[in-house]
Amino acid sequence: MKLKLLALLTGALVMLHASSWGQATHTFTLGDKDFLLDGKPFQMISGEMHYPRIPREAWRARMKAAKAMGLNTIGTYVFWNLHEPQKGVFDFSGNNDIAEFVKIARQEGLWVILRPSPYVCAEWEFGGYPYWLQNEKGLVVRSKEAQYLKEYEAYIKAVGKQLAPLQVNHGGNILMVQIENEYGSYGSDQEYLKINEKLFKEAGFDGLLYTCDPVPDVVKGHLPGLLPAVNGIDNPDAVHRWVNENHDGKGPYYVAEWYPAWFDWWGTEHHTVPAEKYTGRLDTTLAAGISINMYMFHGGTTRGFMNGANFKDTTPYEPQISSYDYDAPLDEAGNPTPKFIAFRNVIKKHLPQGVKLPEVPAAKPSIAIADIKLNQYAPLSGLLLAAVANDTPLTFEALHQDYGFVLYRTTLTGGKSGMLKLKELRDYAVVMVNGRAVGTLDRRTKQDSMQITLPAGKVTLDILVENLGRINFGKYMLQNKKGITEAVLFNGAALTGWNMFSLPFKTLDGIKYQSAVYKGNAPVMRKGTFNLQTVADTYLDLSTWGKGVVWVNGHNLGRYWKIGPQQTVYLPAEWLKKGINTIEIFEQLKTGQTTVSGVKRPILDKLQTN
Repeated sequence: MKLKLLALLTGALVMLHASSWGQATHTFTLGDKDFLLDGKPFQMISGEMHYPRIPREAWRARMKAAKAMGLNTIGTYVFWNLHEPQKGVFDFSGNNDIAEFVKIARQEGLWVILRPSPYVCAEWEFGGYPYWLQNEKGLVVRSKEAQYLKEYEAYIKAVGKQLAPLQVNHGGNILMVQIENEYGSYGSDQEYLKINEKLFKEAGFDGLLYTCDPVPDVVKGHLPGLLPAVNGIDNPDAVHRWVNENHDGKGPYYVAEWYPAWFDWWGTEHHTVPAEKYTGRLDTTLAAGISINMYMFHGGTTRGFMNGANFKDTTPYEPQISSYDYDAPLDEAGNPTPKFIAFRNVIKKHLPQGVKLPEVPAAKPSIAIADIKLNQYAPLSGLLLAAVANDTPLTFEALHQDYGFVLYRTTLTGGKSGMLKLKELRDYAVVMVNGRAVGTLDRRTKQDSMQITLPAGKVTLDILVENLGRINFGKYMLQNKKGITEAVLFNGAALTGWNMFSLPFKTLDGIKYQSAVYKGNAPVMRKGTFNLQTVADTYLDLSTWGKGVVWVNGHNLGRYWKIGPQQTVYLPAEWLKKGINTIEIFEQLKTGQTTVSGVKRPILDKLQTN
């Protein structure tokens, strides 16, 4: 018990005196049972939160909340596809400024666990890999294949330039760095793991490295000599046993992913877990001196097109929703939940007498916004730029397009009906005949065919295909190209002569809107404005819309889809302004909708069939 109190007191004193850190270096090493910070036992009480899922302007507030719950450390992945969106083009600016994220944590008295392993999973597009890796001939991710290792090396060295100087042994606040990520759930090549370790060290990560794996996969994913963290368990005896068995009979003991809840995907029930299911486990784990990282402490939002998807032989394709609320202690908007209070009360029990946590931050104000009229529109035809012509359909990757949509167009001789089939559609399609929508196809439900009728004469067949998120876990990560990946058949015969129009929606600049009433039924971009006298968080209620993407003041807030469970899109106060604000919505299904409102509370648990 004395050792436990000393560990917690050490952590508390470090946090209280964070302002005096200066550039002093520290040591962070492995003892036989404990982590040792400057030679003294230190217990990490950490929570995961991801910089791209939080507006940069809100990073500091989220960290203050972490401190108020009793955390002394935060964990974050580093996302390769954000930082190298195109080969050789690196971006560490704006919301991608991971170094600033770490520095703010230091200013707020928080240590950091860094997880730049090139594969992150994280319910994130392609598990964090950039799409363009699939264009490198012969490249195989998570392998010793030469081209992959070459690209991996360039990436990790770029990350090292940003973050290696911020390690604790260089005067920063990064305690540990994770190599790979749950590799044992994927493979068992020890030589590959050793290459990972070598690349990390060459990139400047010369402090403490570790691996993490679910219990059944620790043996396959652990690299001898590094600390084997375990994921998904919290029974102290089991944690001790699994770490000891894979670490020469020694600790320290670290649960790198301790799950207080779970994520959601489209068309399924919202996942929630009562706090009382975990408070006892948290209490027992902390009392045993085990360090933990809650996954997630704060989920935030997977904005833009960056959600991933799951897919196994036994389950359908499951693209994840934009909200990453996760039923976490800190909700999507950064407000403390009952789970936050319950966990805080547990953590307080393990603090030395006289050590007090900061006050729980008050819930942020939120506002309702009356009906916003989107009275301007741009038809789908007005969004199209130059076409790429090819005899057969090309994938997103062949078009050098990462995310968004591609419109596939060909011309047929009409006057007949038949079965239209898209072989290996990835992932969702709106089918149009002469500019009129006639139906949709959906990989989730294995719906790849539909009966269509072609009027007499020359007929334009358009197929708008959406990338709903590349698979982020498992063997199918190696089969992750998007669009129409094989062929389009009509009555069994392959259609040829295609023009393809890219719609990545990286910017909405240059779109020409009209003010007349839109009379079509094909996908359409709508635009409106709203005037605010008070700026605060709100949630755009899109439950009466169909399916699409929403932007406010140029920020892509993510996807919505009537099937749920998510019916609102979180709009943070940081991206609103007093006066005139602009909203744009790309709607694929209910193209007659022209009104949206903002509500004070999210709707994350409503499934709809119509």
